[in-house]
Amino acid sequence: MTSAPPNLRSYNLFRPDLKPAPFLPMSRAEMQALGWDSCDIILITGDAYIDHPSFGMALVGRLLEAQGFRVGIISQPDWLSADAFRSLGKPNLYFGITAGNMDSMINRYTADRKIRTDDAYTAGGEPNKRPDRAVTVYAQRAREAFPGIPVVIGSIEASLRRIAHYDYWSDTVRRSVLADSKADILIFGNAERALKELSHRLAAGEPIKSIRDLRGTAFMVPRGWKPADDWSEIDSTRVDTPGKVEAHPDPYEMKEKEPTVCGTDQPAAEEVKVQPIKLMTREERRAQEKEIREKSVIRLPAFEAVKDDKVTYAHASRVFHVESNPGNARALVQAHGERDVWLNPPPLPLAMDEMDHVYDLPYARAPHPAYGKAKIPAWDMIRFSVNIMRGCFGGCSFCSITEHEGRIIQSRSEPSILREIELIRDKTKGFAGTISDLGGPTANMYRLACKDKRIEESCRRLSCVYPSICSNLNTDHSKLIQLYQRAREIPGVKKILVSSGLRYDLAVRSPEYVKELVTHHVGGLLKIAPEHSEEGPLSKMMKPGMGSYYKFKELFDKYSKEAGKEQYLIPYFIAAHPGTTDEDMLNLALWLKQNDFRLDKVQTFLPTPMAMATTMYHTRKNPLRKISQDSETVETPRLAKIRRLHKALLRYHDPANWESIREGLQRMGRSDLIGSGPQHLVPRAGAQETLSKRVRSDETPPLNRLAKKFGQNKPRPGGAVSRKR
Repeated sequence: MTSAPPNLRSYNLFRPDLKPAPFLPMSRAEMQALGWDSCDIILITGDAYIDHPSFGMALVGRLLEAQGFRVGIISQPDWLSADAFRSLGKPNLYFGITAGNMDSMINRYTADRKIRTDDAYTAGGEPNKRPDRAVTVYAQRAREAFPGIPVVIGSIEASLRRIAHYDYWSDTVRRSVLADSKADILIFGNAERALKELSHRLAAGEPIKSIRDLRGTAFMVPRGWKPADDWSEIDSTRVDTPGKVEAHPDPYEMKEKEPTVCGTDQPAAEEVKVQPIKLMTREERRAQEKEIREKSVIRLPAFEAVKDDKVTYAHASRVFHVESNPGNARALVQAHGERDVWLNPPPLPLAMDEMDHVYDLPYARAPHPAYGKAKIPAWDMIRFSVNIMRGCFGGCSFCSITEHEGRIIQSRSEPSILREIELIRDKTKGFAGTISDLGGPTANMYRLACKDKRIEESCRRLSCVYPSICSNLNTDHSKLIQLYQRAREIPGVKKILVSSGLRYDLAVRSPEYVKELVTHHVGGLLKIAPEHSEEGPLSKMMKPGMGSYYKFKELFDKYSKEAGKEQYLIPYFIAAHPGTTDEDMLNLALWLKQNDFRLDKVQTFLPTPMAMATTMYHTRKNPLRKISQDSETVETPRLAKIRRLHKALLRYHDPANWESIREGLQRMGRSDLIGSGPQHLVPRAGAQETLSKRVRSDETPPLNRLAKKFGQNKPRPGGAVSRKR
């Protein structure tokens, strides 16, 4: 089993007398008010600074502050020169750089590559307050501002670009962000462990170039570098080329070796010494395998190879994702020219008491006063919500939660969560008694885990719930039910809602949970994400079929009726996902019409860096299976016209889409669906005026009226990266 790492609270404080700041300083004046002449660490972020654990820089900053480090924040600096990067002076230890809570390209551009008109993470929602590829730009400016100061990059943009990756916005394969940013080290995934140890070792005088043993870090080294001579390299640079297979000695061999012939001029052959085979126990064998694994590195195909060969890119993507379980993942290395990008294994998950420590830090739980009364949309969205866990074992191919946070669920304790609810009640302005969300990346994975730690550490599955729920997965929702019940008992709390994405195929395993949820924690509407109705795209998404949706809907309707409540499910769907044909989208549109769904906001698939669905989009290969030159081809909607049609079909009721849908139906040979009858999808040309009035009349289905009433018929926040399941 993997040895336990040092606890987050086991380090000696760098400055034992350092007291928590009201807010981490963003100006020299604030530093002076705290009595600081310099910062030990300066964090640079593309987001507005909100001192709340849902925002990465605040969490990291308070974590380092609790270790006795003076931490300053430079938020959304002007990147056109290095001047803004000198605003807090020279850091004693390093610059820590992030694009923010989202990848900067997803933050700025839509799935159609159009610039967004607003930014939820900026005061006033103002757009264009961060550059494209913000991590690279910020790192270069920080280096320019103070040459020689170490630069550490992290969070989701750096994490998802740590190896050569397909970039949707340039339609090219780009190098690792390490090569472009010239950063000294990259911290990926959950950064707490690596960041704490890195900071203390730098404070002790250790050069950053010598720190090469931290899990969850990546760095550039000379070609062929290894941590020690006893490390072995596994060549995975070619598709379907097995390594040399050594013959194993036969313990049952009875035939004697031919004796040396005497009386000849031939030299006698060396005597062959037969080595007995040692019989090992299971534990001894596991220990031996662990020792070999921990001193092995897998060489991925080089950047130059994956840049020009899509099959090789798909192979590299598959190898990368298989090596993602921190219990058995090996180090990875990928050549970029004359240098290598070296990736240590992923970070080990935080224990419950460590999660509590991170979320119990003295956050101000508000935006920095520098923003005045300006509204920050992301803050308005989460200020009355509580994050109860991290990670997702769903493994949806289009989602980046698993790549970033891991598939092992890290949960907070019940007392820690209840304390935060009380803090919201007592300290957050505007609280009227409703907790808007008690959840996380997935609402109902709280405290769910593999039944056996040893099985969990040896597992190589990409998902615990696809193609079916693993028999080793504990799906007991009783701890979550108990949390809901105790949270409702807190004085001053009138209602607790669950708004995070719900994994309904898990929920149906616990009808008691569904009853608790539906009876007490749904505010009229519950968002769930079937994503599609057809098996083709669902198999590429790694999502369950519609059977699970119908089972959940049956329970949802039953318990809503028993509670005497009018409540509805709001399903989310993705248009133009890899593996989706025109016929698939047409069938989904017909399903929506049959079920009287008229979706307001819909989402077109956006290929995010490193996601497996992005590999399908780029290569037309399926990395969920073994890759070869003739392996499965994934048909992918890439042409803008087809992507627009797929999106239009999700909003078949909108007159603005009828012309596009008619053209598509005629091309598919489905003109029988054009007309004014109930069996038709869109009207004939010339009938728009009549149907347009009908669509906009008071005949709107109850679901849409209720959605408007509750204000919940809105797009999912955060685009494809932060989408919740």
